[in-house]
Amino acid sequence: MYILQQHLFSLEEMQKIEYQNRLPIFFCSLDLRPYAKELVSSSPQGAPPHDREAILRALLIAPLERITTFTALHRRLDRDLRFRYQCGFDIRRNAPSISTISRVFKAITHKGLAEKLFYDLVKQCYYEEIIIGDTIAIDSTAIDAYEQKKPKSKQDGINATWGAKLDSFGNKLTWFGYKIHLAVDTKSELPIALEVTPAHVNDGDMGPPLVETIAAQGFIDRVDFIIADACYDQRKNYEIAHRYNAQAIIPLNLRNEKEPPAGFSSHGTPRCSMGYDMVYWGCDGNYLKFRCPHALGKVDCPHGTLWCSSSNYGMVVKVNAKNDLRRFSVPHRNTRKWNDLYSQRSSVERCNSRLKEYLTANDIHVGGREKVRSHAFINAIVLLASALALKKHREKANMAIQAA
Repeated sequence: MYILQQHLFSLEEMQKIEYQNRLPIFFCSLDLRPYAKELVSSSPQGAPPHDREAILRALLIAPLERITTFTALHRRLDRDLRFRYQCGFDIRRNAPSISTISRVFKAITHKGLAEKLFYDLVKQCYYEEIIIGDTIAIDSTAIDAYEQKKPKSKQDGINATWGAKLDSFGNKLTWFGYKIHLAVDTKSELPIALEVTPAHVNDGDMGPPLVETIAAQGFIDRVDFIIADACYDQRKNYEIAHRYNAQAIIPLNLRNEKEPPAGFSSHGTPRCSMGYDMVYWGCDGNYLKFRCPHALGKVDCPHGTLWCSSSNYGMVVKVNAKNDLRRFSVPHRNTRKWNDLYSQRSSVERCNSRLKEYLTANDIHVGGREKVRSHAFINAIVLLASALALKKHREKANMAIQAA
C-alpha cells in the first residue's frame, strides 16, 4: 500500500523561523561568489560599486520576505540595518539605489545566472539526497504579466499573450501573461526543471523539453515514472518517457477519441469473445497479463470458461505494452498501483502553490519573457536553498546535542 511520505524540507518551516535568524540560515547553503564575479564590471568608473554578492543575496531573499519590487527592496535595505548587514552590505554606506538593483537584475537576466544557480542547486539537492528523483510530476501554472495587455493581433508570441484554461468546475478562465512549466520531484516536492512560456503555449508541448532538461543534468537514469494530467496525453510525451526507460503515468483524454482498437476497451483492457473486459493479472517485463473474468468470478458468462478455453484457469491474453505506448502502461492503467502513482501528481500542484502563494512568482514587476523567466528561477531557488539550509541547520543542531 502506498504511504504518503512526510516532507522533511518545507518552505513553511523556513518561514516560521524568526526573520533575524532566518536569513543567516538561508544563506548558509549558498556560495554566491562565482555568480557575483560575473556581475562585477571589468572597468568600474566613479564611486566604488556596491558589493554585487550582497545585491544578489538581497534579490534572492526578497521572495521569502514577500518583497515584490525593487523600490520595496531598496526601502527595506535603507531602513533595516540588520537586513542590510545580513545581506552582506557595508552598513557604513547607503543602501544601493533602485536603479543599481535594477541594473544588477538586468545583468543576472542577460547572463542567465538565475537559471545557472537553480540547476547547480538542483544537483546539490541530488547529492545531499534531498531530491530522490525516481518519480517526477509535470504541470504548469498561470502567472499574470506586468506588461500592458494587448489584443491577439498585436502579440509577438514571445512575450506575454492571452491564455485560457478550464477550472475544476468546467468554467473557462482567461489571463494575459505567461505559464511556468515545472517538473517536480514527488518525494521532496522540489522543482528539478523549469521553463517559462507565453500563456498560449500548450502544456503538452512542454513535456519533452522538461524531460530533456532533466536528462541534460545527468539524473534522467534515476527516473522511473513521469506523471502528468490529461493535458499531456500526446504521443510525444509517452515516447520521451520511453526513450529514457521511464513510464508515463497520464490519464487518457477521450474527448476526441474514436473507436478503440478492436478487441480492447478505451483504456487498453482486452475484451473476451463475449465482450467482457478481462481482468488484469500482473505483468512480465513489458507484457501485461489478463485473465478470463468468468474464471475469476467477476462476471457470470452464460458459456462459462469452456467458450474460450478448455482449462478451468480460463483464457489468458498477454499484451506487449510497447505496441502502443499511449494505450498501454506498466503498471496497467487504472489499477491500484497506477492510481497510487497518479495521486503523487499533487506534489507539483503544491509546489506551484508555494511559488505563487508563499513567494512572489505571480507578483511580477518586470516586463518581457526573459526577465519574467529570471524572476521565476529566483523564486524556485528559494525553495531549493530553503531545503538545503534546513538540512544543514538540523545537522548542526544534532551535532551540538551529541556534543553536549
